[in-house]
This record gives sequence, C-alpha cells and structure tokens, in this order.
Amino acid sequence: MRKRIIMLPGDGVGAEIMKSAKKVLDAVAGEHHHEFVFHEHAIGGDAIDRFGTPLPDETVTACNNADAVMLGAVGGPKWDSMPGEKRPEKGLLGIRKNLGLFANLRPVQGFSTLVHSSPLKTEIVDGCDIMIVRELTGGLYFGTPSERRDGGETVVDTLKYKREEIERIVEKGFETAKLRSGRLTSVDKANVLESSRMWREIVDQKAEHYPEVTVEHQLVDAAAMKLITNPQSFDVIVTENLFGDILSDEASVLTGSLGMLPSASIRGDGVGLYEPVHGSAPDIAGTDAANPLGMILSASMMLRYSFGMAEEADEIERAVSETLDRGFHTADLDVKGGTRAGTQEMAEKVIENLSTKSISNAICSSYM
Repeated sequence: MRKRIIMLPGDGVGAEIMKSAKKVLDAVAGEHHHEFVFHEHAIGGDAIDRFGTPLPDETVTACNNADAVMLGAVGGPKWDSMPGEKRPEKGLLGIRKNLGLFANLRPVQGFSTLVHSSPLKTEIVDGCDIMIVRELTGGLYFGTPSERRDGGETVVDTLKYKREEIERIVEKGFETAKLRSGRLTSVDKANVLESSRMWREIVDQKAEHYPEVTVEHQLVDAAAMKLITNPQSFDVIVTENLFGDILSDEASVLTGSLGMLPSASIRGDGVGLYEPVHGSAPDIAGTDAANPLGMILSASMMLRYSFGMAEEADEIERAVSETLDRGFHTADLDVKGGTRAGTQEMAEKVIENLSTKSISNAICSSYM
C-alpha cells in the first residue's frame, strides 16, 4: 500500500521527534511491504522565519493533497512578541480549520513501568484507559475575532457553535464508545451556558440511535475533579473545544509525562493530522534529549485511523510498551533501575522490539 505523508516538523524538538517517528514508520513499511512517501513543509515559527507567515499556502496545498499529516510542535519564546495572527500557534489552528479536522482523539493510557511517575497514587492511576474526543474547529477559539473595547478596559471573546458542528462530534463520541466499552461521558456546563444546553439536548437525541452505549452527563468542573480522583470511572469523554483542551492536558498527569501522549485530529473521510501532546521544548532542542514516544504513538494512530492498518499500529504500541518494560527511557521518564537513552536511540530500541524479526535493514530514506 502506498501512502503520501506530509511532515510538518515545526519548532523546537519537532524535527528530532519527527525523525524518530519516520524511522519507525520506515521499519514498519519494510516489514509489511508498504510504501510511505514523505514530504516536508514548514509551519509555525519556522514558517514565520522563512516565509513571514505561520501557515504558508504551499503547506496548505500539500496537506490537502496528502493521505495524512504528521506534526511535531509549534511555538517558543522567540515568537512570543509576535502579533496575534502572526503567532506560531495560528499555523496549527489554521491547518486544522483548513483541513476540516473537527475531531481530536486523545488516548490517555498508563504504562505499568511509569505508574509511579504520576503525582497521583498508584491505586488511582493504575489501569486507567481513557479516550477524550474533543471538538476542534468551533467554540471560543474560532468565534468572532477577539477584541478589546473601551480603551482596553473591556475584552470580548465569542463562543459560537452551529447545531451541525455539535452533532458530528457527538456522533464521533458515540461511535468511539461503541468500539470500546460502550460508556460515554458527555461534559458540558449546561447550568450556565446556552451552548452547553444545546450540546446536552443533542447528546440526548443522538443517544436514541445508540442503545448499546450508556451515556452520562457531567458538568466540566465535576468532571475535572473526578478525572483526578477516579479516572477509571471514565472510558470515552466527548466535549467541546475549550473544555476538551483543558481536560486532556489535565489528564496528562495520569501517565506521568506529557512526552508519552499522542493525539489525532481527523475528519469524516479518515484524513487526519497526528501530533504529540507536548510542546516544542526549545530548551532541549538539538540536545537529543526529547522523548519521541508521543510522536511515535501518534504515528501508530495514523496507521490505525487514516490507513486502516490495525496490525501495524498494534505492533508499534506493543514495541513502545516492551521498550519501556526493558527499562529504556528518556530523561523526562522516571524508570527506576533503567537505562537512559537519547531521542534517536529510543527510536532504535522501539524498532528492535517491533517484532521477532530483524527489520533494521528495512529502514531507508524515502524523502522525495
């Protein structure tokens, strides 16, 4: 199978972790006789420096013609003083909007060797396995442009949703729950916000079409507390953009490290953008210290959700788990008695554990 993948390394450690993920994908392609063709384009601060905009037209065109897109990270102190529309983060928001990537899937799964790294008690986080389904192209982040009035004394941000925008993400939540344990928690703020009252109405309407799924409504503040005190009570969480952004970052402490968390932003036809949850970490860029596992696991999600390669995705996830079980870890992970590895060495260890076969020779450069 031949697939065209656009790589957007972005800023900070983005290029390093992208290189690691590409090595793993090349190894998988060699073992399973696929052809992954990679093309690299600019986004974020890198694009600002080179082209004067966080999202060049060339990048947008390339992504629109791709089977999937991989993104490293955007942003950094270097561009903090840039005006709003010129900030690196606008490149990420822009490509999501341009590609119509309305659903963000963020799995939060604990690894047994890292449970002790979480600030929460082991008995609370051990065995947690959550999928957060977040609406991605509406709400406060995409309302009427924010403005300051009355000489800067008043600020205005607008939260806006169309019914169809809520319906499609709620359906994605139900479909995801149906593939897992059949439990869906819908998170809103219906006691205050009219948008949340419409959200809850739509969830109840859609529930009639999914009798196999058990639905629970929770207010976002209660959900935030329960996510920390009893994370195992959740399976699939579906929520709007702002709430999903906050809750998914909060859930990152369950794993003990942001470097372990992948994410997928997808649309109805399966095309998606895949990126780790962590930021650009400019303080360690170029030192071979970044954790590549979030990016590698994001590549696994790409194989699963965009390419339908479930077996290959399972292999990567097992290889990551086995690498950790054998004690290999990057500096951000606290693995007692383990062996610290750099970014690229960690990727090589994952490749070694991909299967019982020796497939290192399958790694090749396919940049075009």
